Amino acid sequence: MSLGREARLKVLGLWPVWRLRPEPAEEVSPLAGRVPVPDLPARGATVNCLDGLDWDTLVATVKSCTRCPLSDSRTQGVPGVGDPNAEWLFIGEAPGADEDRQGEPFVGQAGKLLDAMMAGIGLQRGRNVYIANILKSRPPGNRDPKPEEVAACLPYLERQIDLIKPKLIVVLGRIAAQTLLVTDTPIGKLRGHVHRYRGVPLVVTYHPAYLLRNPADKAKSWEDLVLARRTMHALKNNVAT
Repeated sequence: MSLGREARLKVLGLWPVWRLRPEPAEEVSPLAGRVPVPDLPARGATVNCLDGLDWDTLVATVKSCTRCPLSDSRTQGVPGVGDPNAEWLFIGEAPGADEDRQGEPFVGQAGKLLDAMMAGIGLQRGRNVYIANILKSRPPGNRDPKPEEVAACLPYLERQIDLIKPKLIVVLGRIAAQTLLVTDTPIGKLRGHVHRYRGVPLVVTYHPAYLLRNPADKAKSWEDLVLARRTMHALKNNVAT
């Protein structure tokens, strides 16, 4: 069963948490002149405060976001990369050092491996594929995201999904999978099944960075990609998944 956003955050013990941090007294914001971040919802609100944003405004808002303290340490926000009308959406955890520097998710060795994984099922970065992360700012030292950081960033991803309207989501890694599916089930048990997120079929596989450290699991990841490809084929042929 797919839970609504408020229900998922309540399960995580995060509702309500979205609040603007107070501005320092008599200081000029370093983001002056940038696209302003929309007001956060009031206590008890259930509507995504980004619902009215078009694609360009959403991207600009992510890049200038100050919703959580990660904005103090990151180089730039990383919205994602690819085709905004893609059928395939790949979602990872958070930007790393290379991503933070270049402003694009999944670059470096992990990015090369992801490109190879996509190529194995006939996909190519930027062509009918969009790649994003749950967090849009890099956590210092590439540590795991904190719950309040996930809560601040999740509306961005939800709005991206609403605008992209992907046919299929492929989730990369344990943290991304457990966050979106609101579970602590190990990734090994989440694999091999077609889940749903916001009504979109979702397949779980290992993060490319994990596979670089554990190459023996590449065969399992290939099985996941085959499942994803088979699921997409069924969707295009109106076969129940």
